[in-house]
Amino acid sequence: MALLHQACEKWGFFQVENHGLEKKLMDKVKQLVNAHYEENLKESFYESEIAKGLMNKCDVDWESSFFIWHRPTSNINEIHNLSENLCQIMDEYIAQLIQLAEKLSQLMSENLGLDKDYIKETFSGARGPSVGTKVAKYPECPRPELVRGLREHTDAGGIILLLQDEHVPGLEFSNDGGWIKIPPSKNNTIFVNTGDQVEVLSNGRYKSTLHRVMAGKDGSRLSIATFYNPAGDAIISPAPKLSYPHNYTFQDYLKLYGTTKFSDKGPRFEAMKKIANEHSSHGV
Repeated sequence: MALLHQACEKWGFFQVENHGLEKKLMDKVKQLVNAHYEENLKESFYESEIAKGLMNKCDVDWESSFFIWHRPTSNINEIHNLSENLCQIMDEYIAQLIQLAEKLSQLMSENLGLDKDYIKETFSGARGPSVGTKVAKYPECPRPELVRGLREHTDAGGIILLLQDEHVPGLEFSNDGGWIKIPPSKNNTIFVNTGDQVEVLSNGRYKSTLHRVMAGKDGSRLSIATFYNPAGDAIISPAPKLSYPHNYTFQDYLKLYGTTKFSDKGPRFEAMKKIANEHSSHGV
């Protein structure tokens, strides 16, 4: 838990081994997604305007992707040309992955000093958290210096769990003003990063980190990124327990400080929240 806490505070991304997901199932997902790309998407990508227009540096993403919704309702059977086998295997994989996402959310909540179900309950609208998967291939690129596989961004949602290529690199995360190259995932590790809503909920303690995918000449990179997100109607705000007191007078603070100077500041901050709330409710 201490290592997880450090990863969320200092980095905003980490890898998980011994995650409990079936390795054979993960291998099957990757195999079927790669086959789907080769049979249904590869030719159309290289015939697209993006591929044909690659002559000057441009602000586009060199990727072929589609999005599957899983929770609260699924659209997997509505996606063109997905085989019945891929749909079934993907559903089995997501059911196991959601268990991992919920376990991570509990550990993160506890590490933040919150009730273990705080993140899950905050993410749950009327029908629970929202879960979806971006299935992407980053095809071989003849001029990778002209384009990104995916431009620099942070993720809008909550906890992102990535099943990625075993051989082809390209993912990079920002840290301390530079870019860290994330190696391909060996032995079916799950790569995890935290999104904007976790940063807000944690009052900035856990980071939503800028990342990108570089285009490359040597092979097509597979990326299966599942988003454990708040529901669309979930109300997001910093957890009250993690927020600093605000809208109080310094005079009130000094008055409290005089009797608590040699005590821990945490309870003092909590007391100031109550004082500020009382003043606010009385229109002070």
